Amino acid sequence: MDMDLSPKFPATFVETEDGGYYNWAAADSPVLREAKVAAGKLVLKPRGFALPHYADCSKVGYVLEGKCGVGLTTPASNTKEKMAFIGIKKGDIIPIPCASVSWWYNYGDSDVVIVFLADATNAYVAGEITYFLLTGPLGHLHAFSLESIAKTYQITLQNAQKLTSNQKGLLLIKLNKEQAKTIPKPNEELLNIYTQNINGSLPDVEVNNGGNFTTLKPSKFPFLEQVGLNVSRLVLETNATRSPWYASDPQVVYVVKGSGEVQIVGLQGKLVLNTKVETGQLFVVPKLFMVAISADENGLELISIVTSSRAMMGEMGSKNSVLNTIPSILQASLNVSSELNQQFIEMMETGTIVVPPMNLY
Repeated sequence: MDMDLSPKFPATFVETEDGGYYNWAAADSPVLREAKVAAGKLVLKPRGFALPHYADCSKVGYVLEGKCGVGLTTPASNTKEKMAFIGIKKGDIIPIPCASVSWWYNYGDSDVVIVFLADATNAYVAGEITYFLLTGPLGHLHAFSLESIAKTYQITLQNAQKLTSNQKGLLLIKLNKEQAKTIPKPNEELLNIYTQNINGSLPDVEVNNGGNFTTLKPSKFPFLEQVGLNVSRLVLETNATRSPWYASDPQVVYVVKGSGEVQIVGLQGKLVLNTKVETGQLFVVPKLFMVAISADENGLELISIVTSSRAMMGEMGSKNSVLNTIPSILQASLNVSSELNQQFIEMMETGTIVVPPMNLY
């Protein structure tokens, strides 16, 4: 079973003076198709507006830069439009359930950049997110006959023509100042319901000179259950290491900042990836494959998902190591001296999954 696991940059899907959308295509990275995951990146310039749409994948958005407003249909919404309007900023995680209608508006003075990581189990195109627009030339309103639109909304054919044809933007547009005034203000009361700032969350693990590791699960962030994903953020300082681990479900990892080395071990103990990663790249860790990550002199910051909120995780380092659950047979399994075996067990007991740099000689 040979898979190309090499890290990839996204391709341009659409790019205008108002922003752009970039995606990781399964044709360029077949492991996305195999693992049934997908990813994309949205860039909005000031007053940039992403037309209302829904998608065939449940996903989370992570704000890399800037701040913007997100309109999102949710079962809990009790507004007149049955849509929650949420303000998000750098470091925020926002879950977007499959088939939920959303729109995005940059009300700030700088670019907004958001990366989306998705479970593509039920995607139309394996390994990719497919969007369904409601308005514009690629939207549903534009596709139906004028007669159908006129009957549905009980309007004249002339007005039906305006409804379906006036919007010329394909996906992203820039609102003029008058249009911008019609956009509602974000509801601050919804912040802790629909978003969570993972950058500002208390880390699960924090090590001096090593870095930190933070996870968001539905137990901490209930709305995450709507997409069935776990989200993690790993920050490694210069030359620090994240000890090897595996998950029972696929992992999608985006390099937020910095650079380093990724090693992945797959079937029959084969090292299937040993390469450098850098800012803006994405890589996939197939289910049950083991991965280790080390930062170089630039440090390394990653955001990732596991495609199940109930995934089982296995660690190789720290006191939670799976090897630490079999101490009575560990010496025989490794075929080492009792002294080395005891030293190994003691180091696991005092170790951590984030390892600061050390002299190996």
